[in-house]
Amino acid sequence: MNTCPWCGNQTEKTYMKVKDYFLTQEEFELVQCNHCGLLFTTPRPAPDVIGRYYKSEDYYSHQQNQHGFIPRIYEKVKTINLKNKVKMAIGELSPGRLLDIGCGVGDFLLQVKKSGWEIMGIEPSDDAKAIAKTRLGFNPMDPSEYDSLLDASFDVITLWHVLEHVDDLKFQTKQLERLLKPGGRLIIALPTFQSFDCQFYKEKWAAWDVPRHLNHFSSDCLCGIFTSIGFQHLDTQRLIWDSYYISFLSEKYLKHSLPLIRGAWVGLKSNCKARRSGMYSSLVYRFQKP
Repeated sequence: MNTCPWCGNQTEKTYMKVKDYFLTQEEFELVQCNHCGLLFTTPRPAPDVIGRYYKSEDYYSHQQNQHGFIPRIYEKVKTINLKNKVKMAIGELSPGRLLDIGCGVGDFLLQVKKSGWEIMGIEPSDDAKAIAKTRLGFNPMDPSEYDSLLDASFDVITLWHVLEHVDDLKFQTKQLERLLKPGGRLIIALPTFQSFDCQFYKEKWAAWDVPRHLNHFSSDCLCGIFTSIGFQHLDTQRLIWDSYYISFLSEKYLKHSLPLIRGAWVGLKSNCKARRSGMYSSLVYRFQKP
């Protein structure tokens, strides 16, 4: 039996077996809770072990100044994505205080700072924090320092592809509710296993990314979790470029001879189908605290 990390329900429902195609080739199971619908990775690596699954030069979220054609494309798309993220998070709001959880090397926070906002970041990676410090002028906090942050101290909190990495969902959601001001905005970006590219690649869909991704949320599951603790779901928006990157990585796992071209085709097809279904490869959920 496996225990759901959100609701505590006991379940044996195996959804799929997936390998860590990105790094170790180890096999994991995705188990689905038959109560809240959450998919979760099992076994879950212990906190003192999980770090080794991130140790790769190809882990782009913490890499800078990479050379080559693919990294250059990645950086150009990242610039476009950053503009969209800033618009989704603070577009029509007056400047206030923003906390970015899992801030990486500070790309998003740097853009928010340029918009006149007071910023703060939380990041577990020492390597990423060192880079962020030189760019932002301060050292992002460690997740162990949550208690030092005051209640209701942020107007906006963002988690860009972070919640899927979180081991203790109960603790994380409690902190989000505690730190956000009444009327404040919560932004959560996640991969979508209801998307066409996931259905196409199945167990080799790169966004399963086990065991780095510990949690896998359907739209109903994610909204159910946050509305159950009092948040109001404002809307759901799309990150259209993610389908191309995820499909490219998935093609590499399939060892296709032209992963960029074939990945672009699958990514485009996924986006076209999502125009009707709404299930883009990555979705951004916007919530408000009453």
